[in-house]
Parts: sequence; structure tokens; C-alpha cells
Amino acid sequence: MNLEKHLVHPIFKIVQEVVENMGIEAYVVGGWVRDIILKRASKDIDIVCIGSGIELANQTANKIGKHCNVSVFKNFGTAMINYMDNGNNWQIEFVGARKESYNRDSRKPIVEDGTLEDDQNRRDFTINAMAISLNSNNYGELIDPFEGLQDIAYGVIQTPLNPDITFSDDPLRMMRAIRFASQLDFVIHNDTFDAITRNAHRIEIVSGERIIEELNKMILSPRAAMGFRHLEKSGLLKIIFPEMVALKGVEQVGDRAHKDNFKHTLEVLDNISKNTDNLWLRWAAILHDIAKPLTKRYEPKVGFTFHGHEAKGAKMVKHIFRRMKLPLNENMKYVEKLVELHLRPIILAEDIVTDSAVRRLLFDAGNDIEDLMTLCEADITSKNFHKVQKFKRNFEIVRQKLIEIEEKDRVRNFQPPISGEDIMEIFGIEPCKEIGEIKTVIKDAILDGKIQNDKEEALKIMYQEGEKRGLKPKP
Repeated sequence: MNLEKHLVHPIFKIVQEVVENMGIEAYVVGGWVRDIILKRASKDIDIVCIGSGIELANQTANKIGKHCNVSVFKNFGTAMINYMDNGNNWQIEFVGARKESYNRDSRKPIVEDGTLEDDQNRRDFTINAMAISLNSNNYGELIDPFEGLQDIAYGVIQTPLNPDITFSDDPLRMMRAIRFASQLDFVIHNDTFDAITRNAHRIEIVSGERIIEELNKMILSPRAAMGFRHLEKSGLLKIIFPEMVALKGVEQVGDRAHKDNFKHTLEVLDNISKNTDNLWLRWAAILHDIAKPLTKRYEPKVGFTFHGHEAKGAKMVKHIFRRMKLPLNENMKYVEKLVELHLRPIILAEDIVTDSAVRRLLFDAGNDIEDLMTLCEADITSKNFHKVQKFKRNFEIVRQKLIEIEEKDRVRNFQPPISGEDIMEIFGIEPCKEIGEIKTVIKDAILDGKIQNDKEEALKIMYQEGEKRGLKPKP
């Protein structure tokens, strides 16, 4: 099969001329080939040559001319060119064809120069092992020794060679198999999946940074929930994310049982994935019930309860983020906040919506209120149609109330009318617990609607509370 019609990017003709002058062979390989067949956008091009990839990159840059810089990675024998074309920045990587072998305790391969066949043999999956010739004698010809084209047509992920060797050599490929299945909505071949299950323990030699990189790509995919099911079934999830596996299962006492919280979490993730590509909101969906196994209790009169799982779950977020090499920054704090607050809109939707409750929700959620509402709506996974419709109607009431209260009281970015410095100055005191107590009383009075967010009204309360605590204004 000839795919020359797809080689429209100017770099391909440039490389064809350069390799002809150098007397070597070159091919575009891997993900770019897969993606043009799948009609997916891709700006990363990998070019492999039978020779020095670094030299080919340098010669290609010379041919392109000014403003073309080459980044060389000698340790890996690769080089990269950033190529601007019609306002788009393309990353083009050059590498010499190679063959690899591995030590048992390392993902780092022993690399030797090789042929195109050697290079295709070392690829992770058949759909990534295709190459297109950039040589004059067969320009555009598809070289597909493992029938990757057929696997794309059938939607199958499988390894080119023995999957046990493939995954034992580089265990991260097990995560990649599941990530590609989630991204492309492909199935994993039975032999390949069985090998993942047999080799799951090998993931322990892979760094947390590389694992989380693949996991985040999977979480951002259209079928993230399916990816988690694959991870759980293969045994990988209990190694990399045991807290999530703990959600699995149903306990029953008499005729009372609780739902499978693993299944529920994946339903919530599916729901949230239809509405947002925000990675951290998806993480909040994954973690919103993470503490249920730790808070589960059976009460004869009501059945199973999970009291306080939202607060406990929020406290677990930092530990999980640290262990999984996720960022301990504002993204973590955002996830903590959504996990801690995820029941609040649901409670409002079940009860009478008071102005006070809405003000407090706006105050606590701040600018993340819309994301919180999106999470809570995704959390409705009941199979009872009438129950779902009732919740949706009530959520609309909550949303409308949020708009009305915000327009009236501007609580979302609430700033207290009296600061701690004001209190210290008026009463002539040093920092102490009384200052925090007075500020809390003023804040609660505003949020409960007892006073307006007004300095004069707040001062009255401040003087009253100060007097209760034996504080007198400075003369």
C-alpha cells in the first residue's frame, strides 16, 4: 500500500532529498503513521534512519535554513527539530534504527545499531510498528510486517512479538496498552491482556512519574472508566492505586446492602467525562468517595452509612497525590476542596434551599462553584428514573438560587468588612484567639443574613463581641 498522499508536510520531501544525498534510508514511523490512518491530528513526527539520526537532523536543518535549530540528545542518540508550518509548531524527532535488549531489573535498554526490521521489532504494539518510506525508490510505501493496519481496522491492541517478553522488558508498556485502548476505544487482544495480568508485578520497577504520566493520559481519554476496569482486572490497579481497589465490592446484612462504590465511581467518571476535559475535575470524580471503605458502618435502623467520608476523603487527597507523584500545588487543593464539598449541593437539593445555606456554599466553594455543581450532578447514578429527574429539577433550583444570591450578596469572593488588623487597632491588642472568634461571628452573621456585608453593621457586632470578651476600645 502506498500512502504518499498523506505525506503533505514539507519536511518529508526535504528528508527525501537529504537522505538521497547522504546515501542512507529513512522512514516515518510510529504514532504519526497510526494517527494519519485513524484520521487523528498529530504534530509529533518520528523519523528513523539506517544510520545516524543526529547527523540526519543536522543535515535536514541545514537544508531548511535559518531559524531552524536542532536539539541533540547524545545519550539517547536522538535529535529534534521544531518546524513552523502555517503557524503550527511541529516537533520532528530523528533517531537511528536500533535493536534493544534489557536487564531484568531495569527499563533502560541496551541499544545497538540495527535495521528497520530491528526497529519495528522493538515497538510496543502492532499499530505503532508501521513505517512509511521516505526513500526515492519507494516513497510513500507502507511497511507493515505485523499487520498493524488490520489491527486498526478491527480496533485491536496487541504486541508485535511475544507479549510476555514485551511487557517484562518494559513494564510501562502495560499501562500504555490500556491507555491506547481508552484513547482509541480499542479492545486489547486476549493474549496481550493475559500477559499484562501475568506481568503486572513488573510495574514496580517503573518510576511513579512515568506511571502517572500514562495514567493521566488515560484519565483524559474518552473511555477513562473502561481503562480503570482494565487496570483493576489485570491486577495493575492494586499495585499503583490500592485505595481505589478498596472501593470494590458489596457487603450485605439481611436484606440491606450498599452499592459497589468502585462501579459507582466509574459511572461518575463517565458522567463527568461527557462534560469536561479538566483533568483535576476528573480526579475529583475519581476521589470523591475514596474514604467510603474507611467510614463504612452498619446501623440496624438505617443500614450502611459512610458518615464523614467527604472530610476523611479530602484529608486522603494529599497522601495519594504525594505517593502517586501528582503535583502538591493549587491543583491538589482544588481536588481537596471538591472532595470535601461534594455532598453539600446534594444535601441542598434534597432539602429546602435556604439563602443562608446557599451563601455558605458560595463562600466555601468560591470560584469553583460551577465545577462543584458539575461533579454533584455527575454523582447522580441511580437507576431510578424518577429519582434522577427529581434531583435534576432540584439542582436547577439550587443553581438559580446560587445566581440570585451571588448577584445580591457577592459572596463568591467574600472579603470581611473588618480585618484582624482593624480589631487589634480598635481594641489595642496583640494577636490572640479572640480576634479569630470575633471575625468568625461577623462572618457567620453575614452568611446567615443577619447583617449586610457592611462595615458599619459589622462594627456593631465587633463591639458587642469584644465587650463579651472583656475588650475595651482604645480611648
